[in-house]
Amino acid sequence: MRASHLLATFAALSGALCAQERADLAALLEPIRAEHGVPALGAAVIRDGAVVALGVTGVRRQGHEEKVTTDDLWHLGSCTKAMTATLLAQQVDAGKLQWSTTVAAGLPDLAGKFDEHARAITVRHLLTHRAGLPGGPPQPLWRELFRYEGTTREARREVATAMLGIAPEAPLGERYLYSNASYMIAGAIAERAADASWEELMQRQLFTPLGMRSAGFGPPGSKDDTSQPWGHRPGPKGPVPIFGDNPPALGPAGTVHCTLADWAKFAALHLGVVAGDEPLVTAERLRELHTPPEGADYALGWGVTTRPWAKGPILSHSGSNTMWYCVAWLAPEAKFGVLVTCNQGEAGAACDAVAGACIRRFAPARAGAKK
Repeated sequence: MRASHLLATFAALSGALCAQERADLAALLEPIRAEHGVPALGAAVIRDGAVVALGVTGVRRQGHEEKVTTDDLWHLGSCTKAMTATLLAQQVDAGKLQWSTTVAAGLPDLAGKFDEHARAITVRHLLTHRAGLPGGPPQPLWRELFRYEGTTREARREVATAMLGIAPEAPLGERYLYSNASYMIAGAIAERAADASWEELMQRQLFTPLGMRSAGFGPPGSKDDTSQPWGHRPGPKGPVPIFGDNPPALGPAGTVHCTLADWAKFAALHLGVVAGDEPLVTAERLRELHTPPEGADYALGWGVTTRPWAKGPILSHSGSNTMWYCVAWLAPEAKFGVLVTCNQGEAGAACDAVAGACIRRFAPARAGAKK
């Protein structure tokens, strides 16, 4: 299939996602927002590839009057990880990498600086958080990343050199240690394989084909206005607005922002709805992305669990940069999903309450079952 035909296919799908009449979730969201005292909430419900319900409520910035809209951008935090894993899956499909590719093979020009045990860490280890790496770079390097003067590619290579220069904290593949650094290193491997930045690859390989025109990186909007929602942290007198994010080098682990409708387009891919003669990710790779190591409950960019309302395994992930919060619940066998966003950190209870309410109302099976 030619690129123009492929883009037309996904454009048609995007139109289908928008064409169906959607239920407005604002009335469902507002009591939950008020109860939990968060600035704003948003949610989308996906069934059979269509967004059947969408809604937002609240304000973009505490103390200001501008209301959130369904076209506003939300920071997705660690829900970015599933996108990065999908990008790596595309490279596996293209023969540029394998899940078994080691960091030494993926970053050969840096490998001489790696610890002998760290050299054997694979792409799969990185994406399943079983590389034995700590959560993030050491504090001196972390502080430097906020004011880094080089490119994000250069910054991620520095992270790889620092993190892989010491022995892993646990035997490879044996222990789950959630690690943003692992995804930064995976991003660096993807960048070298394609000779392009992770940001370029995300736009070219995922966002553009899926029609995710709103997708970008870092805090949405501008610190000079309230044209988009601001992030917040909870405070003793209510939410405290903050415009900021983690350093751009963290990108593969959690800096994507987009609208709820565009996030739903990515979710539809993992629900197995986005298809065609030339899918973005083959069915085999998709299964691998959704399959955790034996005895584990984290696959490649997704937590994997079960719930009585689903027909099979559930993919789930939350995301937060401490100023935003979001959560995704996807049931591929039921072709059903719920996405929830909030412009405040530490908003898990509010987002879970929204997800539960949406599941009880819209899930195609076991209606009324608890989340």
